[in-house]
Amino acid sequence: MDAIEIARYFGALTLVLGLVGLAWVAARRYGLPGIVNPSGARRLAVVETLMLDGRHKLYLIRRDGTEHLVVLGPQGAATIETGSAPAAAASAFAQEHTS
Repeated sequence: MDAIEIARYFGALTLVLGLVGLAWVAARRYGLPGIVNPSGARRLAVVETLMLDGRHKLYLIRRDGTEHLVVLGPQGAATIETGSAPAAAASAFAQEHTS
């Protein structure tokens, strides 16, 4: 391999990596349906986590304003509770019905 071939190799590599980077920036900016959300509004969030023991962890997950309680362990994931109201809505509901 002489210097010309090595320069062509690195030039082609730089061009390909530049095109991949450009495609990534375009996808982030304009969004791709089902892949990238351009508005940045997330529908899914981990609200809270709690270690139950050395091998089990409890997650409170919010999806579209609904909270789900999931436990993860060596055997896999199990849904404990689904469809509960978020804490702010639950406390407002409790205050409304106790007065």
